[in-house]
Amino acid sequence: MTFERVDCGTNMRIMLLEDDAQLGSWVTNGLREEGHVVDHFADGKEALMAAMGQEYDLLILDRMVPGLDGLAILKSLRASKNTTPALFLTALGEVDARVEGFDAGGDDYLTKPFAFAELSARVGALGRRRDGGDASAEPTVLRYGDLSLDLLSRSCQRQNQDIELMAKEFKLLEYFMRRPGRLVTRTMLLEQVWDMSFDPTTSVVETHISRLRTKIDKPFDEALIRTRRGEGYVFGR
Repeated sequence: MTFERVDCGTNMRIMLLEDDAQLGSWVTNGLREEGHVVDHFADGKEALMAAMGQEYDLLILDRMVPGLDGLAILKSLRASKNTTPALFLTALGEVDARVEGFDAGGDDYLTKPFAFAELSARVGALGRRRDGGDASAEPTVLRYGDLSLDLLSRSCQRQNQDIELMAKEFKLLEYFMRRPGRLVTRTMLLEQVWDMSFDPTTSVVETHISRLRTKIDKPFDEALIRTRRGEGYVFGR
């Protein structure tokens, strides 16, 4: 088995060990929508071979996999001096199980069931730790062209005009401004702005985007939130 290193920019190449096909597909698709490259394995032996033969940025490991599970895999990797950050994603949530995971060299531990928004946040935190990032150095004002969003004062301006945003509108715009030029799906917005699982019947995303467009796009010459029919939305020119 051979692997090719993929340059993901600020995103990561992730190995996922999850033997539940439905859950594994859901996690894989969600991470790929965020720009990560994901190799999904249901078999522990294959996952260990991959981790030993490929440079990953993050390992997401289920502990309850028949045969060689995530705990055994991580112990083997740490014994061979592999320091790739590892996140356990498992139904084993007892304190003893968590301690065992950290003692084996795990960097984080998330129990099932879980919200994808939390998994995404933990993946991002481990990525920043890998890059030596300092959260205190993150900008407190997001800017795109003539639009600015102040994260401390919770204020918004475009062309030096104050724009009053409700809490969810502010969070929605922040999410867009952190991903200029990237496709943002309805599922991503539901999970990460509203902390909801996919619900085909709700129109909350469309309603809030319409309100946000009324405030930051319609009064100005250039629209910043664009719809890709059947796919989602893209922020920026």
